[in-house]
Amino acid sequence: MYIYNVTINIDNSVHDEWLSWIEDHIQEVLATGRFVSAKLTQVLVEEEMGGVTYSIQYTANNREDLDDYYKIDAPRLRGDGIARFGDKMVAFRTELKVVNEFYPASISN
Repeated sequence: MYIYNVTINIDNSVHDEWLSWIEDHIQEVLATGRFVSAKLTQVLVEEEMGGVTYSIQYTANNREDLDDYYKIDAPRLRGDGIARFGDKMVAFRTELKVVNEFYPASISN
C-alpha cells in the first residue's frame, strides 16, 4: 500500500474558497480510480509565512496505480489548483510506502 501525501499552505485571503474547492477536488482525484481513500487533515503548526497548512493523504493499493495517476491524471488535476489559486497556494508532495500497520493488542480478562 502507498500513501501519496500532498502538503499545502494556503493564504488566508483565499482560505475559505480553497477549503470549499478542495473537497470537490479530492472527490475528482478519487474518481480516477487510482486511490481507495483520502484523508484531509490540518497541520497544527504556525507557519512563519502565514496561512494555513493542510495535508491530504491519498491511499493507493499498489505502485502501478500511483504511477498511472502521475502519468494520466496529475497534470490536469494539479493544473486546476494552480489556475484557481496561483501564488496563494504552495504545495509539496511526498510518497510513502506502508511497511506494516500496528494496532493496540486487545486485553482479555
